[in-house]
Amino acid sequence: QENPYLFTYRNSNYSSSLRTSNTKETSQERSYGTNIPCPDRVPSDTVPLSVHNLKPADIQVIAALGDSLTVSNGAGSRPHDVLDVLTQYRGLSWSIGGNENISTVTTLPNILREFNPSLVGYSTGTGKEDSTNAAFNQAVAGAHAEGVPAQARKLVDLMKNDTKIDFQNDWKLITVFIGGNDLCQSCQDPVHYSPENYTYNIQIALDLLHKEVPRAYVNLVTILSIERLRELHAVKNNSCPKLVMRMLCPCVINPKDNSNELKQLIYFNRRYQERTRQLVESGRYDTKDDFTVVMQPFMTNMEMPKTQEGLPDTSYFAPDCFHFSQKAHSQVARALWNNMLEPVGEKTDSQDMENEIVLGCPSEAEPFLRTYKNSNYTYPSQTPVSNYGSQLLCEDRSPSSPPATSVHSLKPADVKIVAALGDSMTAGSGIASDTLQDVITQYRGLSWSIGGDESLENVTTLPNIFREFNVTIVGYSTGTGSENDSNAFLNQAVPGAQAEHLPAQARRLVSLMKTDQRIDFGADWKLITVHIGANDLCNYCKDPDHYSAGNYIKRIQETLDILHKEASTIPKALVSLVDVVDILPLRQLFVDRLVQCPTYLADYLCSCVLTEEENSENLTMVRDAIKAYQLGIQRLIESGRYDTHENFTVVIQPFLQNLETPLDQDGNPDVSYFAPDCFHPSQKGHSQLAKALWNSVLQPVGQKADSFDFSADIVLGCPAQNSPFLGTYRNSNYTPVEPTREPIENWGSDLSCPGQTPSSHVPTTVHELRPADIKAIGALGDSMTTGVGSKVPDLQTDWKGLSWSSGGDETLEIQATLPNILKKFNPNLFGFSTGSSKETAGFNVAERNATARDMPAQARALVELMRSSSKINFKEDWKLITILIGGSDLCHYCLDKEAYSVQKYVKHLQDTLDIFYKELPRVFINMVEILEFSGLRKITASSSECALAAKKICPCFLNPEENSFELEEIKRVNRDFQAETLQLINSGWYEQRDDFAVVIQPFFRNTLVPLDSTGKPDMSFFAADCFHFSVRGYAEMAMALWNNMLEPVGEKQSYNNFTQDRSKLKCPNPEKPFFSTRRNSGFGNSDLILEKTESSVPYWAAIVTAVAGVLVGSLL
Repeated sequence: QENPYLFTYRNSNYSSSLRTSNTKETSQERSYGTNIPCPDRVPSDTVPLSVHNLKPADIQVIAALGDSLTVSNGAGSRPHDVLDVLTQYRGLSWSIGGNENISTVTTLPNILREFNPSLVGYSTGTGKEDSTNAAFNQAVAGAHAEGVPAQARKLVDLMKNDTKIDFQNDWKLITVFIGGNDLCQSCQDPVHYSPENYTYNIQIALDLLHKEVPRAYVNLVTILSIERLRELHAVKNNSCPKLVMRMLCPCVINPKDNSNELKQLIYFNRRYQERTRQLVESGRYDTKDDFTVVMQPFMTNMEMPKTQEGLPDTSYFAPDCFHFSQKAHSQVARALWNNMLEPVGEKTDSQDMENEIVLGCPSEAEPFLRTYKNSNYTYPSQTPVSNYGSQLLCEDRSPSSPPATSVHSLKPADVKIVAALGDSMTAGSGIASDTLQDVITQYRGLSWSIGGDESLENVTTLPNIFREFNVTIVGYSTGTGSENDSNAFLNQAVPGAQAEHLPAQARRLVSLMKTDQRIDFGADWKLITVHIGANDLCNYCKDPDHYSAGNYIKRIQETLDILHKEASTIPKALVSLVDVVDILPLRQLFVDRLVQCPTYLADYLCSCVLTEEENSENLTMVRDAIKAYQLGIQRLIESGRYDTHENFTVVIQPFLQNLETPLDQDGNPDVSYFAPDCFHPSQKGHSQLAKALWNSVLQPVGQKADSFDFSADIVLGCPAQNSPFLGTYRNSNYTPVEPTREPIENWGSDLSCPGQTPSSHVPTTVHELRPADIKAIGALGDSMTTGVGSKVPDLQTDWKGLSWSSGGDETLEIQATLPNILKKFNPNLFGFSTGSSKETAGFNVAERNATARDMPAQARALVELMRSSSKINFKEDWKLITILIGGSDLCHYCLDKEAYSVQKYVKHLQDTLDIFYKELPRVFINMVEILEFSGLRKITASSSECALAAKKICPCFLNPEENSFELEEIKRVNRDFQAETLQLINSGWYEQRDDFAVVIQPFFRNTLVPLDSTGKPDMSFFAADCFHFSVRGYAEMAMALWNNMLEPVGEKQSYNNFTQDRSKLKCPNPEKPFFSTRRNSGFGNSDLILEKTESSVPYWAAIVTAVAGVLVGSLL
């Protein structure tokens, strides 16, 4: 009753030091003052001699270096007065301003003046750095890090010439804060504004202060996370001048979310923070007792302050929404003060700006400004190169006596020559680099498998280990350079190399060994290390055909054949074939936001692995490819192909088959094992790889390690006393074991889904159609849909009962077909085919040899069959129809390009769908995208028995020569069939009826040819003509189609991996248990997403930044 009003700030008599006054808005009338709660404000009894015993009251002089945030542009500007942001309100600056006093203006000098009223050096009022009242605030608006050394020089000169201070004896506090402008322009010149250049310029300035300024405590304030400014720009209805923001800081504001440009900015930002920390923690500035530099990290992870509504709070910013307002300066000053009092190692690195920051006081026990020394803090050690050496404790280091005559009785000391083939890991890219730009340097002398710099005492490499057994060993590389440099010697690895480049490396190696005077080619035992495959995997998703396991194994075989060549080309050689590395764990380095890795380079370094979503189809393809590569290598080597002579063998070293990401003590990926690109190993990583390789070379086949952990404590092993030889298949008494498989009696599948019941009421919309609601099933198409080839070797019968999309023979457990899956939901399904007679074809109206031109007639026939059937309610029952057509059109395109043109193909499909759209009620249509036919060439090439028959069936695809114009043309037409069909379906033409939907099912878009255990096409999936599928292949098609039907539009799997797995069938999503349509997948009628298939614009293509440009050729 006393105050019957809604409460406001005024009627509550509330006052806050952070709240802007409503009176005339001049800077000095806004009260952002505070008070000092500290009872002890006295200086030390005597002027301290050590910076580690410095109390706040001991500070006599204060100074600052930096940019417009220290200049204080716009700190006192009225709201919306953007032009006034040009005014430099130096007296309000957080780190150096001295306007008024602590009761009205909170700044670091005003806090210190409560301890020492005689403090000098702070700035007052407004003006530039050369104005009298700027004093020792030598920050310059618009400055970059490269300008800080000049500021430092000017500051030192000013101090030396100022009569108000005793330069030698007065204690000085200098705050340095710089980097915002560097980041704002980093995308325009990434090299100029690189983290390395940024840190170097700061180092020059600090070096000058360290050298010339006695008695100084330097605050190096960590650059803030500048991408937070994007939040201000993103809010539509705030007062921020968006154009001005884009002009002031284009590299922060302009990039799109999740773009490589934004990732580069965030990476640079983190590296600015990290490298300056490393600079300070190097101990470079702790060599004198009266000088130190202390990182003050309170801005490192500082969030954007928010209003109560959760929006960015513009009251913390000047009218340009870039510079700090006085409110922010007040808060930042308090945060800096508190950071200075917090022990090193325990400092706040994520200051909360939204609540008023209360000033802390020096502790009674340690009343000093905190330094590493008075915090009892030990800087993390900077590991010297000498720490990458190893100890070898082997007693027996003697060679064989008499000399070894068999590769299976080869002791380490018998090896006279070392050589290596491979990619950038073996070439040594980035091993000793400390900058991103330097990763292109090939540190061949430090390479794990072939480097020979220094000795094992300080550089661990395979040759340095072997030199402990034989000091005269030759072939290793030293120093830096390319494979053509003389110091590369027998290290013929090339950065960026793929398996297809390996044979050329092998030929050059042979030539070098034959012609070098240091090598007795016929008498010397040779150890050749071969490792390749990461670049193939990194590009696999772009061209699965080119990078297939079959092609990979073929190129490895060609390379080994060159080296083997009946053991005459390379007499006396053991080839150590290091298995394909599982590169998937490296994703963690680029996914974990706490790890400072250049994520913007992920697409450039290894797009198929580092940029993909965890469960994406591209990543699944790579995962399968890794296994296929590894299995293929095993089959090739265990075939005995290279064990035909006593003086030659190939041994797989499998330790990289399973890679573990190294973690630090906090459980985050440990980047110290990697070069600055977080992809190539560092010297620390190479040292571990060399140890693991040595141990693997010694281990018997069958007992070799098949996993590798970078961070493991790897001890160098010694040859076994009873068998002191390098492990081979023969001296390990190893018998290859063929993986046994249980015979598969059928090609059925298992499916048990909860909630298999139909809708409670028959749905009236196709967008709420459940599997159990389907009452009738039909199909259109050609011999693929009639089931030709289902029963090998019969090619004359149409086995429609086994048709993938329409067959109903047996049950799902015995044969996977779409009807057999649907019968799990509705046992009364009607329309499926059985057997092979015309009378039991049901609603499968497909005909062998049909083309797209025949589809309208098939559609009319199906409509009439359904209309005249007494088994279904034509108007009320929901129908499912599957269409797959186009194989015959493509196979005969070159014979009549007009009749089989893309335009005619699409026109026939449109006429077919128009018939259904006009005449058929309640229907869901699967339009199965035509398969990519190029894979069929592999299948016919692998089987001479059926190649002739297949070429008769499909001359236009199978007859052209490789790389011919005719082949490229038919491949393009194939892709156009896919793309134009997609455009037709997504045109919205068939979306006006609520009981009608046509959905593209794209599982055939990117064909993955199924391979057997030897890496060759698995013919069990194909009919006797190598063109049609077998019953096993049709089962795979049925399961892929079913899963496609449940996957949302836009997220459908566009390939089929042909793997036998009875549990691969999916269940409907319990929350949305419907067949997916464009509308229930979130696409409205207006969202005409006219996607292009991958062939139109490669989805892996990306704009590579200038920094990425310098990495050309440095891929694995």
